[in-house]
Amino acid sequence: MHGGPAEPLSVDIWVAVGIVLFSILMSAFFSGSETALTAASRARMHALEKAGDARAGVVNRLLQSRDRLIGAMLLGNTLVNIGSSAVATSLMIALFGEKGAIYATLMMTALLLIFAEVMPKTVAITYPDRMSLMVSRAASFFVMLFGPLLVAVEAIVRAVLRAAGMRQAETAPLLAAHEELRSTVDLLHREGGVERADRDMFGGLLELKELTVSDVMIHRTKMTAIDIDQPTETIVREALSAPYTRLPLWRGEPENIVGVLHAKDLLRALQAAGDPAKVDIGAVAADPWFVPDTTSVIDQMQAFRKRKTHFALVVDEYGVVLGLVTLEDIIEEIVGDISDEHDIAIQGVRQTADGAVVVDGAVPIRDLNRIMDWRLPDAEATTIAGLVIHEAQAIPESGQVFTFHGFRFEVLRKTRNRITSLRVGRSQG
Repeated sequence: MHGGPAEPLSVDIWVAVGIVLFSILMSAFFSGSETALTAASRARMHALEKAGDARAGVVNRLLQSRDRLIGAMLLGNTLVNIGSSAVATSLMIALFGEKGAIYATLMMTALLLIFAEVMPKTVAITYPDRMSLMVSRAASFFVMLFGPLLVAVEAIVRAVLRAAGMRQAETAPLLAAHEELRSTVDLLHREGGVERADRDMFGGLLELKELTVSDVMIHRTKMTAIDIDQPTETIVREALSAPYTRLPLWRGEPENIVGVLHAKDLLRALQAAGDPAKVDIGAVAADPWFVPDTTSVIDQMQAFRKRKTHFALVVDEYGVVLGLVTLEDIIEEIVGDISDEHDIAIQGVRQTADGAVVVDGAVPIRDLNRIMDWRLPDAEATTIAGLVIHEAQAIPESGQVFTFHGFRFEVLRKTRNRITSLRVGRSQG
């Protein structure tokens, strides 16, 4: 007689427990899906979609509307969390009276924190790509299901933001795509996933569009040029002793470049003439090609390809020769220094036992950063001497010491108004 009412109560308990467990499972799905999909590699998903993976296509479509995706996952998570907590509270009150509300709060906090938040998000952040593919279709279903409600929510959010004085443009990414790529590769390098050489190569490729030929050229003070008015035998001797195949020819003064001598053309002329004295150097030399110092490196590389030549002289707005640029100089910005058996093994950088370096003033900042893995700024100056002059706002004297950007600069030698040698190392303070 007394056993009749107990059975329906038992059924109600198991139904309530089932609802709570199902809600926790759904909460874990929403939490894990949000984390996995937002952390998924866009590049990998794009590659998988091109390879024919339909699930990757769903992921890419979800990520194109990231705000809508996050809103759907948060809405689903909120609904199941509130629902499970309400059912658990009712169940605990029915079993334990008023104290059941406290028991329900403690129990649901522990269950939701462990099984609906920490555990699924840990798995999702560990295997974001794999989990994104697994949940893609289910997540897409809930995005469509909650679509009308999300539109209303987004409208309310935009209205509140406008009332607070915030505009949509202010929520745009702070970093450009190139900066995000560079930062990602640098982070992977620090974590050990990318070698330093690969990081430098990738960074050099991204920076090409930011550089002009004046940033990568060989300065005129370091150019090897030949006086065309010298005897032919002397010109031949100087050309053969030089480590380069293309040499500028000047007349009257070194800045007056009148031609470019190619070693192969010179050898052909020597073979045809038989006697070096009979060679007309002016006829053998090619016309010089002058390019403005403001030409972008990308444009100059395209110009090299179009003209099928690898050598140009850089001039300023007044036509004064500043230096020369070659295709090899541009390629070295990507892959690093290219040396062959004829290159002179002097880079102008000598490391000391304490980790500092003695460096020629004309060494480019970019080259020193690449060699030493430093981060000295190169926006205001091209060479290391130019950086010191820019920061000091004066031409320093030998023996002067400066500290800026976390480095200590000591001027070792100065010739007239040029800093020719410095000692550079990280500051201790």
